[in-house]
Amino acid sequence: MTGLRHIRAADIDAGARQVVQRLLDAGHRAVLAGGCVRDLLLGHEPGDWDIATDAEAAQVTSLFDRTVAVGERFGIVSVLLGGSSYEVARFRQEGPYSDGRHPDYVQAAEPQQDAERRDFTINGMFYDPSGGGLIDYVGGQQDLAHGLIRAIGDPAARFSEDGLRTLRAVRFATRLGFRLEANTWTQLMQAAPMIEHISAERIRDELTRIWTEGGSRRGLDLLFDAGLLAYVLPEVAALKGVPQPPEFHPEGDVWEHVLIMMAAVDALDHPSPTLAWGVLLHDIGKAPTFQPAGAGSSRIRFNGHDEKGAEMVDEISRRLRFSNRERERIHDLTAHHMRFRNVQQMRPSKLKRFLREEFFPELLELHRIDCQSSHGLLDLHAFCVQALDDAATGADQALRPPALLTGHDLRAAGYAPGPQFGEILAWLEDEQLEGRLTTAAAAQAAVRQRWPLD
Repeated sequence: MTGLRHIRAADIDAGARQVVQRLLDAGHRAVLAGGCVRDLLLGHEPGDWDIATDAEAAQVTSLFDRTVAVGERFGIVSVLLGGSSYEVARFRQEGPYSDGRHPDYVQAAEPQQDAERRDFTINGMFYDPSGGGLIDYVGGQQDLAHGLIRAIGDPAARFSEDGLRTLRAVRFATRLGFRLEANTWTQLMQAAPMIEHISAERIRDELTRIWTEGGSRRGLDLLFDAGLLAYVLPEVAALKGVPQPPEFHPEGDVWEHVLIMMAAVDALDHPSPTLAWGVLLHDIGKAPTFQPAGAGSSRIRFNGHDEKGAEMVDEISRRLRFSNRERERIHDLTAHHMRFRNVQQMRPSKLKRFLREEFFPELLELHRIDCQSSHGLLDLHAFCVQALDDAATGADQALRPPALLTGHDLRAAGYAPGPQFGEILAWLEDEQLEGRLTTAAAAQAAVRQRWPLD
């Protein structure tokens, strides 16, 4: 059983108190609602502050200097105070969800009706900071204390209203370390196919929260057991049962390896979404490239799984509508994660170019997690860390040293601008990174010797 905190005035954000008080002063009802109440009871710092009121959107807008209409149909207004935003929503009741995504209609309602249309009991509570205290029509306080995720009312109806609630149930269970109430879990599994009616953007964002808010290893297991993973990420579900060579992966199959790695992501302080997705997908190419031991192979192999995985990541990223920057970063983490095996044999120029890649810090962290989650050897990670330290402290040449010569210098020396310029400058940088050229004069002499002027 989870011990709950008594909510004090000092726990509530000053801006949220100001919004509530101004609504009260104008003769309206106003209470804190949903996730912020849940978090306050758990002793967590709320990420968002939501206020429920009987005021219409136009009335809310008239009371504050800076507002943004974010859901006019639902009576939702975002109030801007200082550098913070507070979502103010009218108490509402919703009609049937014919399309499984949006209510057919909404109408003003009493607070209890508003609570009863929400998703889970732990998210259906209100708190009146003006003296009314906790308002719980749905048994959220009891479920919060017992660590339960329970749908409000009929779970089949709640999931049929919005299929994304299946992913949200998993997210809350994993983030909070709660159990899913038996009937809620049963109906969640039944509702798994509804996720196909949800937009890619909403699915992507919910999955990203599961991977980055803690408990992602359990989240993966729950998604698989519920049948959801087969719909949202069938490529990941396909990793279960794909064996690996035990001499390199004593932990088990590819699925188990990824689970262990995601548990390592859970231990990080605010992992980036791209790192979390990179960890999840870095071995995605192993299922289609699997070659069993025997039949000409002395052990299990996954030849080209990094290249194949990068192709699959591009497909997944486009399907889930990632931004170009995110897609490129996850692609790079997958495509380059095997390059570490050669770092000790790389020429200095090639190594330095690798170390200075924009994606390298996240790739290095992925490599560390990868090694610790399999064979446990960190010698290549230590080698790269030392190389970075040497570059930073001056024990080695900088990763991006100032160019010895520029295009202007080449023109001044009599070379005509053209494609050859790029070839010359790239060669000069290689020589500089290798330590063979260190001065502009030496660079000029080397260029004249290699590319003599007519």
